[in-house]
Amino acid sequence: MKARYKRILLKLSGEALLGKQPHGIDTSVCAHLARQLKEVTELGIQTAVVVGGGNIFRGAPRSKDFEMERSVADYMGMLATVLNGLALQNALENQGVPTRVMTAIEMHQVAEPYIRRRAMRHLEKKRVVIFVAGTGNPYFTTDTAAALRSVEINVDVLLKGTKVNGVYSSDPMKDKSAEFFQKLTYMDVLSKDLKIMDSTAVTLCRENKLPILVFNFMREGNLKKIVLGEKIGTLIN
Repeated sequence: MKARYKRILLKLSGEALLGKQPHGIDTSVCAHLARQLKEVTELGIQTAVVVGGGNIFRGAPRSKDFEMERSVADYMGMLATVLNGLALQNALENQGVPTRVMTAIEMHQVAEPYIRRRAMRHLEKKRVVIFVAGTGNPYFTTDTAAALRSVEINVDVLLKGTKVNGVYSSDPMKDKSAEFFQKLTYMDVLSKDLKIMDSTAVTLCRENKLPILVFNFMREGNLKKIVLGEKIGTLIN
């Protein structure tokens, strides 16, 4: 079968790497994800990944005696994404998949600095590129980083991996009557406040006509089926 996409970016939340653990990184989830990524790279798909850091650190902690400044908390969150990126790199290389971790905050002993042309060259050489440290700036989420990198490296689709089958009118884990949406427009997502991605990320995709596909990455084989053109998840365009 002919692949529908030539270049993709997969966005995962940090919580996706939790598995059944209360915090940290579940190596079995990393291995599961690496297997799915290996399947698509073997089809010749150029693949990039952005992963969040919420499994390690999320938000500015507040208490009666202590309140952390937002920018400090955001930088800590960016560093958490580096840990996740390195874990994912290790899982991919255990599967024999060549990778590069590229960071928006320079740390030469750990990862390459993000340079757009270099990232695209890695993709052309069939390496999975893992973007970490968000945009390198506070006040921007990893969703926005994923949208920004997707536009910069000219991907065909931004894939948002979740633990449910796509976008619903409410949380299907809590509301059994939640309505599933097979297709949405960018304005639907914004006007209905569906919270699939933050509004900055959705707006950036809308302005650059970049489709977003929300799907269940926990289901084995879904990623491969998507790049081969099967209708899975919710398409936003």
